[in-house]
Amino acid sequence: MILGRRRALTASQQFLNLQSHPLSAGFGELHAGAFVWRCEVTPSPLSRFYRLRIEFREGETPEVFVESPDLRLLAEGRRLPHVYRQDPPRLCLYLPRTYEWQPWMRIDATIVPWAILWLFYYEEWLASDEWKGGGEHPDAPEVETRTSKRRRAREGSPSSDGLREVDWIV
Repeated sequence: MILGRRRALTASQQFLNLQSHPLSAGFGELHAGAFVWRCEVTPSPLSRFYRLRIEFREGETPEVFVESPDLRLLAEGRRLPHVYRQDPPRLCLYLPRTYEWQPWMRIDATIVPWAILWLFYYEEWLASDEWKGGGEHPDAPEVETRTSKRRRAREGSPSSDGLREVDWIV
């Protein structure tokens, strides 16, 4: 082990952390090196409850889905903002290529609160039709391989997908 380098948490450790944290109280299935966790959360005291499904496999990033209520039905035909996939809706909580989430970080202390914040902005979007949660919208399938905004600004060139720096400002 290299000094100063943090070790990735195992699926079992992440599972136990989710079980013990009141914010992520729920149930799940633990398998060798992977789990599926379900919990109900609400972004505010006046909000509805949402059932989240968190899928995690060691060596990969967690994926978060909203099982109920149906986000697309609530959107009344509008395309869901800030998701990796529309069906089933997979929430965009961070950009994997920016390393905002690392395998040594606890899912119950990062991913779950980020999902709750995403739901807060989703409810705001339902009312205003404007996404106020910031971030880059993952519309293109190559979102994880795009050149970063900082690098494009430093190089002063358009990104590999032909968009300029200002096209990504949200």
